[in-house]
Amino acid sequence: MNAVEKSTVEPLTAAQGVHAPVDPYAQRVAASPVRFLYPLNPLAKLAAPIPAIVLLVFVRDLATPAAFLLLAYAILLVGVSFTRRLVLLLVALPLGAALIGLSFSLWTDASRVDQSVVIWQIGEWTLYGGALEVGMATGLRIAAIVALTLIAGLSTAGPDVVRASVQQLRVPYRIGYTALAAFRFVPRFGHELDVIRQAHRVRGAHGGRGPFAAVARWFGYIVPLLAGAIRHAERVALAMDARAFGAYPDRTERHLVPFRARDVVFIVLLWAVSAIIAWTLFPWGLA
Repeated sequence: MNAVEKSTVEPLTAAQGVHAPVDPYAQRVAASPVRFLYPLNPLAKLAAPIPAIVLLVFVRDLATPAAFLLLAYAILLVGVSFTRRLVLLLVALPLGAALIGLSFSLWTDASRVDQSVVIWQIGEWTLYGGALEVGMATGLRIAAIVALTLIAGLSTAGPDVVRASVQQLRVPYRIGYTALAAFRFVPRFGHELDVIRQAHRVRGAHGGRGPFAAVARWFGYIVPLLAGAIRHAERVALAMDARAFGAYPDRTERHLVPFRARDVVFIVLLWAVSAIIAWTLFPWGLA
């Protein structure tokens, strides 16, 4: 019994997530009702954070991005499964924000910031508190925007985005599924590259260590990888042609991705919370 046959017997769990090693068209992710993000329409999860992301582009304070960062964390901790990848992302975002904030504070023009507080001084160079505040605000803004995009990124499969775009946004299926087929080339290339590496290792080709041996190995991967890509593209083209892809203006769908009332509720609630945060922090948040 292969992986696809097993997936028809045992449903995928949310912990296995979107990137399970089975056909993404075969089955949806079966999630607990508590993890409310998985069954939502992908378009709802993309549209809900947009006002907050647009607002974060213009704010310059520390409180507004920090509030949206905490909001995104709360949604992710409740809405998606608690996995190692989620933990790493939630830990890496504040660390990345601090690193970016420190870097930007070093490059900030000291003549345009508050110089009343001196943080660090080396010779004639001085790091002022105003520069550090500007840098940290920038780092928090970037972290908050990334956290808001993870709401859709960690709970949505690529095929469902295409299905929703075709069904709700009326995107021509010729464009949607052609783009999806192109994106699915990436994991295929990764698998073929791994096979090529193993074959070269078995044959002892391009052995040795050092940068020159690494360059020689990579040159040895290029030709078989391109040949495999051409063969895979031909098979995909023949399969699409055999299924009369593009012959008719519409196609039937095996899996529907409806836009339900809960999707509207999620969008309205997130927009309302974003408006409350913006209204509360307006005197200090907008330049």
